[in-house]
Amino acid sequence: MSIRLPKILVIVGPNASGKTSLSIKLAKKFNGEVISADSRQVYKGMNLGTGKVTKKEMQGVKHYLLDVASPKSRFSAAQFVKLGEKAIKEIQKKRKLPIVCGGTGFYVDALLYGLPETVAPDWKLRQHFDRLSADALFKKLKKVDPARAKNIDPQNKRRLIRALEIALKTGAPVPPLSRTLKYNVLKLGVKRNKKELRKRIYDRLLARMKQGMLKEVEKLHKQGVSWQKLDDFGLEYRFIGRYLKGELSKEDMLKLLETAIWHYAKRQMTWFKRDKEIHWENNLKKIEKLVKKWF
Repeated sequence: MSIRLPKILVIVGPNASGKTSLSIKLAKKFNGEVISADSRQVYKGMNLGTGKVTKKEMQGVKHYLLDVASPKSRFSAAQFVKLGEKAIKEIQKKRKLPIVCGGTGFYVDALLYGLPETVAPDWKLRQHFDRLSADALFKKLKKVDPARAKNIDPQNKRRLIRALEIALKTGAPVPPLSRTLKYNVLKLGVKRNKKELRKRIYDRLLARMKQGMLKEVEKLHKQGVSWQKLDDFGLEYRFIGRYLKGELSKEDMLKLLETAIWHYAKRQMTWFKRDKEIHWENNLKKIEKLVKKWF
């Protein structure tokens, strides 16, 4: 007798593609609750910079894994999996549909397939790499693990060092996740054409600047989040932090930030394109039909 796996709906796609609004529409139609799969939305006080869904936008749909960690601490994929699995059980107890929605591909895969075996930290190696610039580390990574280099933030030293550490310690690229699904999953992808996505990124950036994104980053720093930590968070926090330190003009900050978000969206698509099980669809009626048939 085959074991019936719990059903989970997954919605992925690049930044600013419209994943959040789709997840809420589907949650309302199919009696679901949403689990956010975003590596930065887990942090308290990081709202505008991460595009975190507001209470009003939730429309009464319960969301999980938002504001579960302090931005001064480090939050890992293992912690995400533990909290994600707990949220799935909680939603299923209510006889509701868990909907995993987010753009952090590694978190989504870790929750669905489990994490790869970890490599213990090598502090001596880390110390040595810490002296190098992000550019130098990225060049090294491109040589030893070109696949990982395609979807990593080339300015995030912490992640670059970890990827190099794994590749050098194992003599192999970052290990893939096992491809045995732990759930009965329907994967939906929200895709926009390049021109439309870039416009959505630009419009969203300007809207969030007007809403007070500069003040948000300033407040985080005043609360004890170091400039280095803000830089490690990437994108909005990196470039606004550099502007607040006086390293960039406002005009340059906006220009560099918009380009960085666009490059990040392309890296997200590189990650998701590897998964042939994702149904890429933007028509709501067709999406609802797909979910109905699977559900």
